[in-house]
Amino acid sequence: MSVFTIIGAGMMGSAMSFPLRDNGHEVRIVGTPLDTKIVERLKADDFHANMKRTLPEGITYYQFEEISEAVAGSDFFIGGVSSFGVEWFAEQVLPLLPERAVVLSITKGLRETAGGIPETFPEFLTRSDASKSISFNAVGGPCTSYELADRRHTCVTFCGRDYETLCTLRRCLGTAYYHISCSTDIRGVETAVAMKNVYAAAVSTAIGANELIVGLGGQEKYNPQAGLFGESVREMGKLIRLMGGDPDTVMLGAGDLYVTVFGGRTRKLGVLLGRGKSYAEAKELLAGVTLESVAIAKAMSNSLRTLAAAGKADLKEFPLLLALDSVIHHGAKLDIPWESFILDRP
Repeated sequence: MSVFTIIGAGMMGSAMSFPLRDNGHEVRIVGTPLDTKIVERLKADDFHANMKRTLPEGITYYQFEEISEAVAGSDFFIGGVSSFGVEWFAEQVLPLLPERAVVLSITKGLRETAGGIPETFPEFLTRSDASKSISFNAVGGPCTSYELADRRHTCVTFCGRDYETLCTLRRCLGTAYYHISCSTDIRGVETAVAMKNVYAAAVSTAIGANELIVGLGGQEKYNPQAGLFGESVREMGKLIRLMGGDPDTVMLGAGDLYVTVFGGRTRKLGVLLGRGKSYAEAKELLAGVTLESVAIAKAMSNSLRTLAAAGKADLKEFPLLLALDSVIHHGAKLDIPWESFILDRP
Protein backbone atom coordinates (compact mmCIF):
# COMPACT_ATOMS: atom_id res chain seq x y z
CA MET A 1 0.00 0.00 0.00
CA SER A 2 1.08 3.59 -0.64
CA VAL A 3 1.24 6.79 1.39
CA PHE A 4 -0.88 9.67 0.10
CA THR A 5 -0.61 13.20 1.46
CA ILE A 6 -3.59 15.42 0.69
CA ILE A 7 -2.68 19.10 0.85
CA GLY A 8 -5.78 21.15 1.59
CA ALA A 9 -8.49 20.07 4.04
CA GLY A 10 -11.40 21.38 1.96
CA MET A 11 -14.37 19.20 1.14
CA MET A 12 -13.25 17.65 -2.15
CA GLY A 13 -9.68 17.06 -1.06
CA SER A 14 -10.92 15.42 2.13
CA ALA A 15 -13.48 13.35 0.21
CA MET A 16 -10.62 11.74 -1.73
CA SER A 17 -9.67 10.04 1.51
CA PHE A 18 -12.67 7.69 1.18
CA PRO A 19 -11.53 5.67 -1.87
CA LEU A 20 -7.95 5.82 -0.62
CA ARG A 21 -8.76 4.41 2.80
CA ASP A 22 -11.19 1.88 1.30
CA ASN A 23 -8.22 0.60 -0.70
CA GLY A 24 -6.03 0.40 2.39
CA HIS A 25 -3.66 3.28 1.69
CA GLU A 26 -2.12 5.43 4.40
CA VAL A 27 -3.62 8.93 4.22
CA ARG A 28 -2.30 12.18 5.63
CA ILE A 29 -4.29 15.42 5.35
CA VAL A 30 -2.52 18.78 5.65
CA GLY A 31 -4.63 21.89 6.08
CA THR A 32 -3.80 25.17 4.39
CA PRO A 33 -3.52 28.27 6.61
CA LEU A 34 -7.26 28.74 5.94
CA ASP A 35 -8.12 25.27 7.26
CA THR A 36 -6.92 25.64 10.85
CA LYS A 37 -10.30 25.13 12.51
CA ILE A 38 -11.23 22.28 10.18
CA VAL A 39 -8.03 20.43 11.05
CA GLU A 40 -8.49 21.07 14.78
CA ARG A 41 -11.88 19.36 14.64
CA LEU A 42 -10.58 16.52 12.46
CA LYS A 43 -7.82 15.86 14.95
CA ALA A 44 -10.41 15.70 17.72
CA ASP A 45 -12.92 13.25 16.24
CA ASP A 46 -12.44 12.83 12.43
CA PHE A 47 -15.50 15.01 11.76
CA HIS A 48 -15.29 17.42 8.82
CA ALA A 49 -17.21 20.49 9.95
CA ASN A 50 -17.88 21.83 6.44
CA MET A 51 -18.74 18.57 4.70
CA LYS A 52 -20.73 17.34 7.72
CA ARG A 53 -19.22 13.89 7.36
CA THR A 54 -16.96 11.75 9.54
CA LEU A 55 -13.84 10.85 7.60
CA PRO A 56 -12.54 7.26 7.56
CA GLU A 57 -10.53 5.94 10.49
CA GLY A 58 -6.75 5.90 10.36
CA ILE A 59 -6.09 9.31 8.77
CA THR A 60 -3.37 11.51 10.27
CA TYR A 61 -4.04 15.25 10.29
CA TYR A 62 -1.55 18.11 10.16
CA GLN A 63 -1.68 21.89 10.33
CA PHE A 64 0.26 23.58 7.56
CA GLU A 65 3.12 24.33 9.96
CA GLU A 66 3.59 20.56 10.22
CA ILE A 67 3.73 19.90 6.48
CA SER A 68 7.36 18.77 6.46
CA GLU A 69 6.42 15.87 8.72
CA ALA A 70 3.48 14.97 6.49
CA VAL A 71 5.52 15.08 3.28
CA ALA A 72 8.29 12.83 4.59
CA GLY A 73 7.97 9.32 3.19
CA SER A 74 4.91 10.07 1.04
CA ASP A 75 4.53 8.29 -2.28
CA PHE A 76 1.85 10.50 -3.86
CA PHE A 77 0.34 13.92 -3.28
CA ILE A 78 -3.15 15.28 -3.86
CA GLY A 79 -3.55 19.03 -4.35
CA GLY A 80 -6.77 19.99 -2.62
CA VAL A 81 -6.81 23.77 -2.97
CA SER A 82 -9.34 25.97 -4.79
CA SER A 83 -8.47 27.74 -8.02
CA PHE A 84 -7.65 30.85 -6.00
CA GLY A 85 -5.06 28.83 -4.08
CA VAL A 86 -3.10 27.49 -7.04
CA GLU A 87 -0.48 30.24 -7.01
CA TRP A 88 -0.10 29.76 -3.25
CA PHE A 89 0.36 26.03 -3.87
CA ALA A 90 3.05 26.74 -6.45
CA GLU A 91 4.90 29.15 -4.17
CA GLN A 92 4.51 27.50 -0.78
CA VAL A 93 4.06 23.77 -1.40
CA LEU A 94 6.04 22.83 -4.51
CA PRO A 95 9.40 23.73 -2.92
CA LEU A 96 8.63 21.25 -0.12
CA LEU A 97 7.87 18.28 -2.39
CA PRO A 98 10.54 15.73 -3.29
CA GLU A 99 12.15 15.27 -6.70
CA ARG A 100 9.90 13.55 -9.26
CA ALA A 101 6.87 13.68 -6.97
CA VAL A 102 3.52 12.65 -8.42
CA VAL A 103 0.74 15.18 -7.79
CA LEU A 104 -2.95 14.69 -8.51
CA SER A 105 -4.87 17.98 -8.41
CA ILE A 106 -8.62 18.35 -7.86
CA THR A 107 -8.53 22.05 -8.79
CA LYS A 108 -10.63 23.16 -11.77
CA GLY A 109 -9.88 26.37 -13.61
CA LEU A 110 -8.00 28.19 -16.35
CA ARG A 111 -5.47 31.01 -16.29
CA GLU A 112 -5.48 33.93 -18.70
CA THR A 113 -2.32 34.36 -20.78
CA ALA A 114 -0.99 37.16 -22.97
CA GLY A 115 -1.01 34.94 -26.05
CA GLY A 116 -4.75 34.30 -26.05
CA ILE A 117 -4.96 30.55 -25.38
CA PRO A 118 -5.66 30.08 -21.66
CA GLU A 119 -3.38 27.93 -19.54
CA THR A 120 -4.56 24.88 -17.62
CA PHE A 121 -3.49 24.45 -14.02
CA PRO A 122 -1.32 21.37 -14.73
CA GLU A 123 0.49 23.44 -17.38
CA PHE A 124 0.92 26.35 -14.95
CA LEU A 125 2.27 24.10 -12.20
CA THR A 126 4.64 22.38 -14.62
CA ARG A 127 5.96 25.78 -15.65
CA SER A 128 6.29 26.77 -11.97
CA ASP A 129 8.31 23.63 -11.20
CA ALA A 130 11.75 24.75 -12.31
CA SER A 131 13.88 21.75 -11.41
CA LYS A 132 12.15 18.84 -9.67
CA SER A 133 10.48 17.14 -12.66
CA ILE A 134 7.24 16.77 -10.74
CA SER A 135 4.43 14.90 -12.48
CA PHE A 136 1.28 17.07 -12.42
CA ASN A 137 -2.02 15.33 -13.03
CA ALA A 138 -5.62 16.39 -12.48
CA VAL A 139 -9.13 15.05 -11.86
CA GLY A 140 -11.99 16.03 -14.15
CA GLY A 141 -15.63 15.07 -14.32
CA PRO A 142 -18.91 15.28 -12.42
CA CYS A 143 -18.25 14.67 -8.74
CA THR A 144 -19.54 16.32 -5.58
CA SER A 145 -17.64 15.81 -2.36
CA TYR A 146 -20.75 14.76 -0.47
CA GLU A 147 -21.61 11.94 -2.84
CA LEU A 148 -18.04 10.69 -3.12
CA ALA A 149 -17.91 10.57 0.68
CA ASP A 150 -21.23 8.69 0.65
CA ARG A 151 -19.72 6.23 -1.86
CA ARG A 152 -22.19 7.00 -4.64
CA HIS A 153 -21.26 5.81 -8.13
CA THR A 154 -19.00 8.49 -9.59
CA CYS A 155 -17.33 8.65 -13.03
CA VAL A 156 -14.26 10.87 -13.44
CA THR A 157 -11.21 11.21 -15.67
CA PHE A 158 -7.60 11.52 -14.52
CA CYS A 159 -5.52 13.53 -16.99
CA GLY A 160 -1.77 14.05 -17.23
CA ARG A 161 1.20 13.78 -19.56
CA ASP A 162 2.18 10.18 -18.75
CA TYR A 163 -0.42 7.47 -19.28
CA GLU A 164 1.31 4.90 -17.08
CA THR A 165 1.36 7.33 -14.16
CA LEU A 166 -2.37 7.88 -14.62
CA CYS A 167 -2.97 4.13 -14.61
CA THR A 168 -0.98 3.82 -11.38
CA LEU A 169 -3.14 6.50 -9.77
CA ARG A 170 -6.25 4.71 -11.02
CA ARG A 171 -5.13 1.46 -9.41
CA CYS A 172 -4.67 3.33 -6.14
CA LEU A 173 -7.99 5.17 -6.13
CA GLY A 174 -10.38 3.12 -8.23
CA THR A 175 -13.13 1.37 -6.28
CA ALA A 176 -16.49 -0.28 -6.92
CA TYR A 177 -18.04 3.22 -6.75
CA TYR A 178 -15.22 5.51 -7.97
CA HIS A 179 -14.84 4.82 -11.70
CA ILE A 180 -11.79 6.38 -13.35
CA SER A 181 -10.90 6.91 -17.01
CA CYS A 182 -7.40 8.04 -18.00
CA SER A 183 -6.49 10.63 -20.63
CA THR A 184 -3.38 12.47 -21.78
CA ASP A 185 -5.62 15.19 -23.25
CA ILE A 186 -4.97 17.71 -20.49
CA ARG A 187 -6.36 20.71 -22.36
CA GLY A 188 -9.54 18.95 -23.38
CA VAL A 189 -10.33 17.59 -19.94
CA GLU A 190 -9.37 20.73 -18.04
CA THR A 191 -11.22 23.09 -20.38
CA ALA A 192 -14.39 21.02 -20.14
CA VAL A 193 -14.49 20.85 -16.36
CA ALA A 194 -13.44 24.46 -15.85
CA MET A 195 -15.99 25.95 -18.22
CA LYS A 196 -18.85 24.00 -16.66
CA ASN A 197 -18.62 26.40 -13.71
CA VAL A 198 -19.32 29.37 -15.96
CA TYR A 199 -22.13 27.70 -17.87
CA ALA A 200 -23.73 26.37 -14.68
CA ALA A 201 -24.21 29.98 -13.62
CA ALA A 202 -25.71 30.73 -17.03
CA VAL A 203 -28.16 27.80 -16.90
CA SER A 204 -29.13 28.72 -13.34
CA THR A 205 -30.24 32.19 -14.43
CA ALA A 206 -33.34 30.48 -15.84
CA ILE A 207 -34.17 29.24 -12.35
CA GLY A 208 -34.00 32.75 -10.94
CA ALA A 209 -35.99 34.19 -13.82
CA ASN A 210 -38.72 31.60 -13.22
CA GLU A 211 -38.84 32.54 -9.52
CA LEU A 212 -39.77 36.08 -10.55
CA ILE A 213 -42.87 34.60 -12.18
CA VAL A 214 -43.95 31.80 -9.81
CA GLY A 215 -42.32 33.00 -6.59
CA LEU A 216 -39.69 31.37 -4.38
CA GLY A 217 -40.33 27.68 -3.93
CA GLY A 218 -42.68 27.56 -6.92
CA GLN A 219 -42.62 24.87 -9.57
CA GLU A 220 -39.52 24.99 -11.73
CA LYS A 221 -39.86 25.19 -15.50
CA TYR A 222 -37.35 23.16 -17.45
CA ASN A 223 -37.57 24.29 -21.08
CA PRO A 224 -35.53 27.46 -20.47
CA GLN A 225 -32.95 25.55 -18.43
CA ALA A 226 -32.68 22.90 -21.14
CA GLY A 227 -32.24 25.51 -23.86
CA LEU A 228 -29.41 27.13 -21.93
CA PHE A 229 -27.93 23.73 -21.14
CA GLY A 230 -27.82 22.78 -24.81
CA GLU A 231 -26.23 26.07 -25.82
CA SER A 232 -23.70 25.66 -23.01
CA VAL A 233 -22.62 22.24 -24.27
CA ARG A 234 -22.35 23.57 -27.83
CA GLU A 235 -20.12 26.45 -26.73
CA MET A 236 -18.02 24.22 -24.48
CA GLY A 237 -17.36 21.95 -27.44
CA LYS A 238 -16.13 24.88 -29.52
CA LEU A 239 -13.92 26.12 -26.68
CA ILE A 240 -12.37 22.67 -26.29
CA ARG A 241 -11.52 22.62 -30.00
CA LEU A 242 -10.09 26.13 -29.72
CA MET A 243 -7.87 24.93 -26.87
CA GLY A 244 -6.65 22.02 -28.99
CA GLY A 245 -8.48 19.36 -26.98
CA ASP A 246 -10.43 16.29 -28.10
CA PRO A 247 -14.09 17.26 -28.69
CA ASP A 248 -15.20 14.05 -26.95
CA THR A 249 -14.14 15.54 -23.61
CA VAL A 250 -17.22 17.77 -23.80
CA MET A 251 -19.05 14.85 -22.16
CA LEU A 252 -17.09 15.58 -18.97
CA GLY A 253 -18.18 19.20 -19.09
CA ALA A 254 -21.79 18.22 -19.78
CA GLY A 255 -21.87 15.77 -16.89
CA ASP A 256 -20.20 18.24 -14.55
CA LEU A 257 -22.60 20.95 -15.71
CA TYR A 258 -25.57 18.71 -14.90
CA VAL A 259 -24.33 18.15 -11.34
CA THR A 260 -23.48 21.79 -10.70
CA VAL A 261 -26.84 23.17 -11.79
CA PHE A 262 -28.54 21.15 -9.05
CA GLY A 263 -26.84 22.95 -6.19
CA GLY A 264 -23.90 24.82 -4.78
CA ARG A 265 -22.43 28.29 -4.97
CA THR A 266 -22.43 28.57 -8.77
CA ARG A 267 -26.15 27.84 -8.91
CA LYS A 268 -26.74 30.48 -6.21
CA LEU A 269 -24.91 33.08 -8.29
CA GLY A 270 -26.90 32.26 -11.43
CA VAL A 271 -30.22 32.27 -9.58
CA LEU A 272 -29.54 35.71 -8.13
CA LEU A 273 -28.59 37.09 -11.55
CA GLY A 274 -31.74 35.53 -13.00
CA ARG A 275 -33.82 37.31 -10.36
CA GLY A 276 -32.51 40.58 -11.72
CA LYS A 277 -29.74 41.24 -9.24
CA SER A 278 -26.63 42.94 -10.53
CA TYR A 279 -23.37 41.07 -10.08
CA ALA A 280 -22.36 43.55 -7.38
CA GLU A 281 -25.58 42.83 -5.48
CA ALA A 282 -25.20 39.07 -5.93
CA LYS A 283 -21.60 39.19 -4.75
CA GLU A 284 -22.66 41.07 -1.62
CA LEU A 285 -25.38 38.50 -0.87
CA LEU A 286 -22.84 35.71 -1.37
CA ALA A 287 -20.16 37.31 0.78
CA GLY A 288 -17.52 34.80 1.81
CA VAL A 289 -18.41 32.35 -0.99
CA THR A 290 -15.62 31.40 -3.39
CA LEU A 291 -16.87 32.09 -6.94
CA GLU A 292 -14.46 30.28 -9.24
CA SER A 293 -16.91 30.69 -12.12
CA VAL A 294 -16.30 34.44 -12.12
CA ALA A 295 -12.54 34.14 -12.55
CA ILE A 296 -12.90 31.49 -15.25
CA ALA A 297 -15.46 33.55 -17.19
CA LYS A 298 -13.13 36.53 -17.20
CA ALA A 299 -10.09 34.50 -18.27
CA MET A 300 -11.86 32.79 -21.16
CA SER A 301 -13.79 35.86 -22.34
CA ASN A 302 -10.66 38.01 -22.40
CA SER A 303 -8.81 35.22 -24.20
CA LEU A 304 -11.56 34.98 -26.81
CA ARG A 305 -11.38 38.70 -27.48
CA THR A 306 -7.61 38.46 -27.91
CA LEU A 307 -7.98 35.54 -30.30
CA ALA A 308 -10.79 37.29 -32.20
CA ALA A 309 -8.63 40.37 -32.67
CA ALA A 310 -5.99 38.10 -34.21
CA GLY A 311 -8.56 36.47 -36.48
CA LYS A 312 -8.34 33.13 -34.63
CA ALA A 313 -11.84 33.07 -33.08
CA ASP A 314 -15.35 34.26 -33.89
CA LEU A 315 -17.09 35.92 -30.94
CA LYS A 316 -20.49 35.21 -32.52
CA GLU A 317 -19.98 31.53 -31.69
CA PHE A 318 -20.07 32.23 -27.93
CA PRO A 319 -23.15 34.39 -27.27
CA LEU A 320 -24.02 32.86 -23.90
CA LEU A 321 -20.52 33.09 -22.44
CA LEU A 322 -20.13 36.71 -23.52
CA ALA A 323 -23.61 37.62 -22.26
CA LEU A 324 -22.76 36.30 -18.82
CA ASP A 325 -19.37 38.01 -18.89
CA SER A 326 -21.08 41.31 -19.70
CA VAL A 327 -23.18 40.97 -16.55
CA ILE A 328 -20.33 39.89 -14.28
CA HIS A 329 -17.49 42.09 -15.48
CA HIS A 330 -19.12 44.99 -17.30
CA GLY A 331 -22.16 45.78 -15.16
CA ALA A 332 -24.71 44.96 -17.87
CA LYS A 333 -28.25 43.86 -17.14
CA LEU A 334 -28.89 40.17 -17.80
CA ASP A 335 -30.17 39.71 -21.34
CA ILE A 336 -30.08 36.12 -22.55
CA PRO A 337 -29.50 36.20 -26.36
CA TRP A 338 -32.03 33.49 -27.18
CA GLU A 339 -32.19 34.28 -30.90
CA SER A 340 -28.44 33.75 -31.15
CA PHE A 341 -28.91 30.09 -30.20
CA ILE A 342 -30.90 29.33 -33.36
CA LEU A 343 -29.03 27.01 -35.71
CA ASP A 344 -30.23 26.29 -39.23
CA ARG A 345 -28.77 23.28 -41.02
CA PRO A 346 -30.23 23.13 -44.58
